[in-house]
Amino acid sequence: MFPAMVLPVTIVTGASSGIGAATAHLLAQRGHAVALLARDEVALREVAAALPDGSTSLVRPCDVTDPEQVTAAVGAVVDELGTPFGLINAAGVCAPGPLSDITTDSWHTTLAVNLTGTFLMCQAVVAARRASTEVGSIVNLGSEAASIGMPHYSAYCASKAGVLGLTRALAAELAPRVRVNALCPGPVDTPMLRSELALSDDLDQAYKAEIARVPLRAIASAAEVGDAAVWLLHAGTATGTALALDGGTTVACYGAAPHQH
Repeated sequence: MFPAMVLPVTIVTGASSGIGAATAHLLAQRGHAVALLARDEVALREVAAALPDGSTSLVRPCDVTDPEQVTAAVGAVVDELGTPFGLINAAGVCAPGPLSDITTDSWHTTLAVNLTGTFLMCQAVVAARRASTEVGSIVNLGSEAASIGMPHYSAYCASKAGVLGLTRALAAELAPRVRVNALCPGPVDTPMLRSELALSDDLDQAYKAEIARVPLRAIASAAEVGDAAVWLLHAGTATGTALALDGGTTVACYGAAPHQH
């Protein structure tokens, strides 16, 4: 797929923690030059320092909701690492709450990071690849919430459903030069999930309830989701795919009882 001795360049957003950090580590293990993007430069540098010895990486602070920062970040990747083969859009936020409590600011922030940020990164990376003769690949992080209704998660569900629509539209538009797929995990043991569960009055009970709603009675690790993201990035005949990694929540239907926040 790649010329001899040339490392494939892959950009990972949200690379400062959770799924993004785990994915960046796996990509580096498997011979990619990795560009790590997120807002927190200190956390990014910690992730970069933990990459396997001999890895090629670039740390670039970037707010994916800002078009100018996105353009500048992708330009820096091209200048310092080369034309990106891959993009994994793992940046995401979640601020659960009942409909009556959701502010317009919170709504706009969720959609800006999860959906608009994904769009901006796809747009910039595709523009950077215009002269490339190699097939590129994009993996967008969706969610079980893209396919099922989750009480207290209206903004998050809307944003992730939008990511699926964007993924399918771009897959159709960009074929055969760029493949575009979505990975849709269920609950994953990340700082974001822990912060959501911490909103409950009883953290232990909230964690047990989270496991109980998953048919496989398990919460994925960030590394497991990262492994699936790297596999999907290289799945040569997949485009427009929404790969579920949710323990069965979307086929068994989400439980009727709302989260206790």
